[in-house]
Amino acid sequence: MDLSGKQKRFLRSKAHHLNPIFQIGKNGLNKEVIVQIGEALEKRELLKVSLLQNTDETAQEVANKIESELGCTAVQIIGRVLVLFQPSTQEKYRRISTQVPKKRNQ
Repeated sequence: MDLSGKQKRFLRSKAHHLNPIFQIGKNGLNKEVIVQIGEALEKRELLKVSLLQNTDETAQEVANKIESELGCTAVQIIGRVLVLFQPSTQEKYRRISTQVPKKRNQ
C-alpha cells in the first residue's frame, strides 16, 4: 500500500495516543506473532508494536518482515516503536481508514 505524506501524517497523529499492544522480545518475530498482529490490524487498522531491549532484531527489519507478510504499511518508526496501518477488509471495523484523506490525482 502506497500512502502519501499527508496520509502518513494523519495516521501518525491518530497513533500518537496509542500504547503498544505487541512486544517483540528475545524470541524475535515468529509466525504466531505475525498472525496475531494481522488479526489485531483487521480489527483496529492502526496499532503500535514495540521492540524490547533484549531482541536481536532492528525495528527496520521487523517492519520490513511484517509489511511483506501482511501487506500492511509501517507509517512510522521511532526508536524501537513501530506504527502499522492496514485498512480492514470488514466494513464494521473501518473507522480510521474512512477518515484518511484521499490521494490527489497527479
